[in-house]
Amino acid sequence: MKEQACHCQPAQQHGWSAVTVIRVRREDSKVDIKPFKVQVPQAVLDDLQERLARTRWPDEVEGAQWDYGANLAYMKELLEYWRTSFDWRAQERAINAFAHFRAEIDGWGIHFIHERGKGPHPMPLIITHGWPSSFFEMLKIIPLLTDPASHGGDPADAFDVIVPSLPGFGFSDRRTRRGPLRAHEAWAKLMTDGLGYRRFAAQGGDIGAGVTSSLGRFYSEQVIGIHISSVDLVWPTPIPDATVLSEAEKDYLERVTRWEKEEGGYSHIQGTRPQTLAYGLNDSPAGLAAWIVEKWRAWSDCDGDVERCFSKDELLTTVTIYWVTGTINSSIRAYYESQHDPNPYPLKLGERIEVPTAVAMFPGEKDLIVPREWAERCYDVRRWTEMPRGGHFAAMQEPELLAQDIRGFFRMLR
Repeated sequence: MKEQACHCQPAQQHGWSAVTVIRVRREDSKVDIKPFKVQVPQAVLDDLQERLARTRWPDEVEGAQWDYGANLAYMKELLEYWRTSFDWRAQERAINAFAHFRAEIDGWGIHFIHERGKGPHPMPLIITHGWPSSFFEMLKIIPLLTDPASHGGDPADAFDVIVPSLPGFGFSDRRTRRGPLRAHEAWAKLMTDGLGYRRFAAQGGDIGAGVTSSLGRFYSEQVIGIHISSVDLVWPTPIPDATVLSEAEKDYLERVTRWEKEEGGYSHIQGTRPQTLAYGLNDSPAGLAAWIVEKWRAWSDCDGDVERCFSKDELLTTVTIYWVTGTINSSIRAYYESQHDPNPYPLKLGERIEVPTAVAMFPGEKDLIVPREWAERCYDVRRWTEMPRGGHFAAMQEPELLAQDIRGFFRMLR
């Protein structure tokens, strides 16, 4: 295998920049990979500061709390912290402590982290985030998986961890074409053609659970197993008649219907008129923060206090990534594509995803928690864990619990 040194010119796109680097690339690789560094231009941060200082606040119904949406008093507190105390450069340094790259796959620029495991035989593991999240959610869990021995674990459980940014999210290219995400196809090429892994494992939550499921379904020869930490599972085709459903499954479908009525407004507007919504979210940091943070509060088991689960710095780093990359519109377009082609890869009648599967259910998912018998209609479930705490953003909120479950499941498959 030959290697070739190449000089990479700096790139600039939607408020961030790569840096000039020397890269070493396999000549026989079908995927062009370059080292990358997160480096937001100061002008972008200065503009953000000016917009925060000029926030035009809405009114609020007396005593509304969070009933009508993001609470006014909390948002004022959070944005004041964003304006006066939040240190993006410190977060940027912490982010850049990991090994970042950009790959060109079928004309798409895909950002990803690639951290090597410290153990006798690290297993390659690709982890996919969801919405409104980013690669940043996974930073706490990466060391627990790459270097388990340093965190009370067994070095034999080590992983090579790959964390990409979905197309249209973070530092990956924005999606501007119609059609389903197809991230699983890009991930398979990244792992095999780009990084040279013959076989690999996959994990994900939310949108990432769908991507992970598709990897297990369409690349079963390459995928060792899949671990899903979210309620966004594949549904059976067709949906079984009520006469054959368990009571838990009937209750689940009723809960999903109730949740969609009470909590699903964001999904409906993102799935029908994302462009209209994007003008406000892309132009107003206050609007963007409210739209995102309200979901981090609602989808965690924080008992109404989002900072019981996430710090202001964690929340604002997530929001700032969306802001400096200008990717809120491209990220929510995934909902439009999903609702207009709600099942682009439907299971065939009686089909299941046959790679070994683990499912971790976190209580913060509330009405969307899936019963095991429902999941077993579509997956070969080998491990089922009902977590004691945690929610939708488990990798950030409960990294130790999630890492232990991932290590425990894949230990059986090594």
